[in-house]
Amino acid sequence: MAVYKVLEDGNELLRKQAKSVPMINKNIIKLLDNMADTLHEYKGLGLAAPQIGISKRVVVIDLGDDTGVVELINPELLESAGEEVVMEGCLSIPGIFEDVARAATVTVKYTDRHGVEQEMHADGMMARVVQHEIDHLNGILFTDYESVIVDPNNRSIKKV
Repeated sequence: MAVYKVLEDGNELLRKQAKSVPMINKNIIKLLDNMADTLHEYKGLGLAAPQIGISKRVVVIDLGDDTGVVELINPELLESAGEEVVMEGCLSIPGIFEDVARAATVTVKYTDRHGVEQEMHADGMMARVVQHEIDHLNGILFTDYESVIVDPNNRSIKKV
């Protein structure tokens, strides 16, 4: 397999809306495999095709648990609920970490590598990574969100 170079913030391709995948073919399967290799090489949790310069709505996620690599083609966020503030980083913005408020649970519709439409309900870290990677497909970086400051004394949240 191949390992791609991850584009960094400032590259205009990271700010463009990715194109839908009209059909699953051998090139998309190869892309999924190579993206997983790239994700593991960079030791990330998630990777979207635009991060490697490919304008396709394709995401791979690996939280390092028993789930293994999760592949999402043309993912769509159907529902979200709750809110959690957690520190995030990004392979495309190395060395920068910020607290970001995101939905605590999500439901996502997507196509798998076999062309079968699926639905996934996620919470915790999986919900956060899914939202982060879908943002990449829409040209959004986590640093675009307002910074969130959590006051440890009274647990209040302030957006700045």
